[in-house]
Amino acid sequence: MDFQTFVDDLKPMACVLSVEKKEDGGYGEIRIVAGNKVFVEFVEHPLFAVTPGTIIGKFRKNNIYDKYLPKSPDFEHKCHQSAILKKTIHTYLNIDVANLWFNLFFLPLDYEEDNLCYCVFLNEKTDVDDIDMASSSSMSISNDVLKTCIKLRGSSDFNATMNEVIHDIRKLCNADICTISLVNQSAGTLSILATSKSESCTIKPLTEYPNQYDLTMSWLDIIGERDSLVIENDKDLEYVKEVNYAWYQNLKEAGVKSIIIFPLRHNWELMGFIWATNFDTDNTSKIKETLEITTFFISSEIAGYIMLKKLEHISYTDTLTGVFNSNAMNSMILDVVSKKAVIPKPYGVVFADINGLKRVNDESGHQAGDILIKKAALLLQEVFLDQDIYRAGGDEFMIVVKGCTKEEFFEKIDELKERTSDPDKVCLSVGCVFNDSDLSIRECLRLSDEEMYRNKDKFYAEHPEIDRRKG
Repeated sequence: MDFQTFVDDLKPMACVLSVEKKEDGGYGEIRIVAGNKVFVEFVEHPLFAVTPGTIIGKFRKNNIYDKYLPKSPDFEHKCHQSAILKKTIHTYLNIDVANLWFNLFFLPLDYEEDNLCYCVFLNEKTDVDDIDMASSSSMSISNDVLKTCIKLRGSSDFNATMNEVIHDIRKLCNADICTISLVNQSAGTLSILATSKSESCTIKPLTEYPNQYDLTMSWLDIIGERDSLVIENDKDLEYVKEVNYAWYQNLKEAGVKSIIIFPLRHNWELMGFIWATNFDTDNTSKIKETLEITTFFISSEIAGYIMLKKLEHISYTDTLTGVFNSNAMNSMILDVVSKKAVIPKPYGVVFADINGLKRVNDESGHQAGDILIKKAALLLQEVFLDQDIYRAGGDEFMIVVKGCTKEEFFEKIDELKERTSDPDKVCLSVGCVFNDSDLSIRECLRLSDEEMYRNKDKFYAEHPEIDRRKG
């Protein structure tokens, strides 16, 4: 695996760590095998020399990690959890003497080499200077902010917590409706993360407008360099009418009399908005001050959530083929077995294994073998369009086929077998189960895997010249 190319594609300070796996499940040496430009510049800076004898300006790959980072049992424990136990970890680091906070992420890589396991360590500085605003705020505002922070930091269910937080904010504002949205500027999309509305609310929600993304992004033109927008009376609405008539029309149509909006930013990047509609304008000052501080913490949590989702996507994606990897497959199975997730019945399970891959590797090299694996993945994506496809191992794939009848499922299986029967092209041995009864996911996997191996043995019996399994 090309660790350097991989880590160079990451914007935050990042490095790839190798963790030596011991026979007892413990860990040995931890080394830095690659670092992106931001990481190298960090560790080569004289201010951050942490080990006597370190040669400043001479970062070298495969050195023990504490040549460049402070030696820490906690750091090593997290490396072990991520690289060997395949857990994704997010935490914070506070350097009190420098008044610095950092977001730390440990991401497992689906790659092992002998007794070495790998993970990615990402480090992102978080600016908390604005926290000083709390010292000049009233005790009630500080308490409101504190309650929100406790909820944000004490939860394992991000979405449920955000819904609790937005409910509390709506009650604090005595508003008809309060919402947190996320925006993806590159895709031009908007999604609602959390919303809370009163029982008597009659306001038309943003999601019912066809131009919701353009509408929310137009708020930035009015907000300008400020941190918020407050509309609390008819005079303010007249101002909106002058500068953004389309939005003014939407406000009037929806029955909005007052609204307070805060952009959600992290490291100057816009992530979304939080707003309260028809709030208590008698307490505008307190509401604004509370949201001003609370928004900072919400932004930080959302940034961590978005980063974690991106890392999960990387962690769950096979780098060669672009389909889901074994981490994703194992996580899906665990979620279904533990009843955290449900696959609606009926559904099908398919195992497909490439025939003759070893022959291709032996005769044409591993690059040709990689091309064959990619072709197999593309073919599976064509047959099982919009289904979850996993690369379970080197030459083995697993597919969960949902939302189809038994007849449709086996039509796809017949198509797959027909398209992969030529030993000189992409050739697959296939096993499958259609679960329209009480089979568990593990039983489906076992039965389809067993059938796949029976078909593979049959294939090699008919084509012994290709069989290199014992070679």
